[in-house]
Amino acid sequence: MNVLWITNILLPEAKSLLQGGKELKSSGGWLLGAAKYLIERPDVKLSIATVSPLVSDLKILNGKNVDYYVLPYGRGNKKYNKEYEPLWKQIRELAKPDIVHLHGSEFTHGLAYVKVCGTDNVVLSIQGLRSVIKNYFFSGLSLWQVLYNITFHDIFKGGGLLSCYRDFVILSKTEINLIKSVSYVIGRTSWDRAHIWAINPKAKYFFCNETLRPEFYTGDRWSYNRCIKHSIFLSQATNPFKGFHQVLKAMPLILQHYPDTQIRIAGFDTIRSNVKFKSFRVSGYGNILDKYIKRYNLQEHITFMGTLNAYEMKKEFLHSNVFVMPSSIENSPNSLGEAQILGVPHVASFVGGTCDMMVGNEHNMYRFEEINMLAKKICDIFKDSSKQVDMSGVAKKRHDPKRNGEQLFNIYQSILSK
Repeated sequence: MNVLWITNILLPEAKSLLQGGKELKSSGGWLLGAAKYLIERPDVKLSIATVSPLVSDLKILNGKNVDYYVLPYGRGNKKYNKEYEPLWKQIRELAKPDIVHLHGSEFTHGLAYVKVCGTDNVVLSIQGLRSVIKNYFFSGLSLWQVLYNITFHDIFKGGGLLSCYRDFVILSKTEINLIKSVSYVIGRTSWDRAHIWAINPKAKYFFCNETLRPEFYTGDRWSYNRCIKHSIFLSQATNPFKGFHQVLKAMPLILQHYPDTQIRIAGFDTIRSNVKFKSFRVSGYGNILDKYIKRYNLQEHITFMGTLNAYEMKKEFLHSNVFVMPSSIENSPNSLGEAQILGVPHVASFVGGTCDMMVGNEHNMYRFEEINMLAKKICDIFKDSSKQVDMSGVAKKRHDPKRNGEQLFNIYQSILSK
């Protein structure tokens, strides 16, 4: 079986082949887990295609077990780009795929493949749904906050809140067009299934959980005796729908009970703590966060950890007293699965597909806007972590690499049999 994946990111091996061995510290670990199972099957030949600004023409890279097709980013994939069409025809002739698997629905390079090569034996995996996320993009923020905190960075460099929101609106149209075009969809929550049904009720929906990064299946598990007491860990704080500002709003109440509380955040320092001329270097959302931090005197309670690889992320999970998923909308966040499989106490907002992942631990869910509930649940975990539900068994079953790999392969076979 020849399988062609079309992804939104360049996987580590391909990037290494292009750049000479540099490690990729980014998202996409679920792709590596799923790819590993297919690679190990003698009856599967896997090829992976994506777009990248690292190339100026089509590059074909031969990895250890995978062939990579890297299309030039060119004019970009946020608006429909016809330059991709002849390249997709060329790739189809070279890869001769029996199955084409689109990972993610939001960018136009996937839609370009469908338009020029058709939808026969094409299956679309849902990651997030931008057409839904856009409705929750500014949750917890007022229009006044968004407009008042526009910075010079937003105006001259782009990437501000209004610019990002506009991109979501534009890409939502691409996403809906693509979902309406395909006959087969892979999802993993009741939330994404409902939205696929609403957009394209004729599409055949297949269920398949995601596989996490291999580092999280072996080695140390969380222990209260080894964690940093009264520490909160968040996996990111780049966009407002990830909800970091809600945690900042909850901090004054938490600090009344646990004045030594620390928040550690994986990823880029959004507020650029130690730079001069911040208005030229900080985004509007970073400006909003900075004002919350100063208003509540949280400067000594916040640490941005920078971009972390899987091993470093695992280390932060194990050091934390509680992991918080405060988003205004999610499908099935892998960071929550990673926390659960390690046995880390966790709190999550009652949104989207997160509800499916918290079955058995509903007590630690709260409405996104209920700041007092968020603060209380964090403090309850600080008070007695021994009373927390251990979700590691459920998570291991949900994210079992062999089980999910077999399910994915069976989906491919089912599509081919039709």
